[in-house]
Amino acid sequence: METTTIGNRVDFIQWAIERSRAIVVDQGGDLALAARDMDEGKIAEAGNALGQAVVDALLEVFDGLQQD
Repeated sequence: METTTIGNRVDFIQWAIERSRAIVVDQGGDLALAARDMDEGKIAEAGNALGQAVVDALLEVFDGLQQD
């Protein structure tokens, strides 16, 4: 994963958009397939994985914050 410097709100917004797209591409397909199959167990599993990916992304940026 590459390092991104977030210096202002615009940088953060751009990072959030790009990271969100990557998460949806990576995790969204599994959720769509589970929903198509109407398998509640798979839907829950895929939804949890999607949620965990979002949490991981937020922790990633939080851990990178530096106090000036």
